[in-house]
Amino acid sequence: MLTDLWLRGPIDADWCLTRTGCRSVLVMMPTMTSGARLLDLVPLLAGDHRVQLVFTVPETTHTWHGLHEFVRRDGRFVVPWHQALHHRFDLVLAASHVELERVRGQVLTVPHGATNLISRKYSRRSPDARPHVGLARETLVRNGVVVPTVIGLTHDDELAVLRTSCPEAVPRAVVAGDICYDRMAASAPLRARYRRALGVTEYQRLLMVSSTWTPESTFGRHPDLCRRLIDELPPSHRIALVLHPRVWAAHGRGQIYSWLASEIRDGLLLIPPDEGWRATAIASDMVLGDFGSTTQYAAAIGRPVVLAAHPDGVIRPGSLADTVAGRAPRLDPDRPFLPQLDATVPHGAHVRASLTSRPGQAAAILRRAMYGVLAIDEPTTPPDIPTLPPPRPIRSGTDHGLLRHD
Repeated sequence: MLTDLWLRGPIDADWCLTRTGCRSVLVMMPTMTSGARLLDLVPLLAGDHRVQLVFTVPETTHTWHGLHEFVRRDGRFVVPWHQALHHRFDLVLAASHVELERVRGQVLTVPHGATNLISRKYSRRSPDARPHVGLARETLVRNGVVVPTVIGLTHDDELAVLRTSCPEAVPRAVVAGDICYDRMAASAPLRARYRRALGVTEYQRLLMVSSTWTPESTFGRHPDLCRRLIDELPPSHRIALVLHPRVWAAHGRGQIYSWLASEIRDGLLLIPPDEGWRATAIASDMVLGDFGSTTQYAAAIGRPVVLAAHPDGVIRPGSLADTVAGRAPRLDPDRPFLPQLDATVPHGAHVRASLTSRPGQAAAILRRAMYGVLAIDEPTTPPDIPTLPPPRPIRSGTDHGLLRHD
């Protein structure tokens, strides 16, 4: 059967290789969200001829629309899941705990969003359920054994939580900071370039509308918000919409474009799910968001935030979402929008302090941890933190089926 085919290549066909004896690294991508975070780690191994990377999509009872196309982009060597399970890897990179116990090799995990601590999407029936989803014992331990070899944490507070939630995992933990934030901070000087890529002039204000997934998100509660903003705000304002990748995956690219086609024709900048949201946040002057990570990262780099959606009773007190909500005004849909947007207050240091305990250090700490697992000498040159590519918004119906990449 075709599903049983194995790919000849770097992990199972030494006889046909040109470079042999490389350390093998498996990058696990069960979702676009986790995959995008791991692509921040992959450059830390770039240029090392001793290392061979392969990618895989774990096979479960379901998959996500557009995921396989995303994983195969840029010529990545993608091995079938059944083949990956038969090979022992020197290092496994993961930003999700899906199927981790089945792979063979030493695992390094990082969170796929802002922090390992759950800050949103509680069940209303059980508001105390799984308060630390990335650090819960049932997530980290299988058959009495801690699965990850290295658990990358973004904040010292997470280490304190881990001591209570899963004390046997504490020796595996490394507080590394947040590499996503570090890339945004390193790319901040390119703000003018990102604005030009979006077609925003120096005399215009860019409003980024940010929505996580679930019915309680910005897009879930206010599907007509962008239409109303376009109709109400003056031409001096441009609007960019960032939807969580799961919105695209669950509804389909064609449907997203169909819902927003008239807004796009009238100037809405629709940002693709695979890349562009971080550069758009840097380019923006303000953010109209919710309790998702995108809004939190935008706040951390100093963007003023107004909350279009913030469900009561389901946000963990003290979480990053709660920190942002503590200073952000709520949008009143029954009042004119412009005066509410003009009343925004910049965020920054207080959110950043809750997001990362090691600002600017994640690349160095994570690379050191990866080479420690690989058991080879780390390069002597400091790790590079790649700046973000310019955003490329979807501008027409011919774009909606494409994974855009700069």
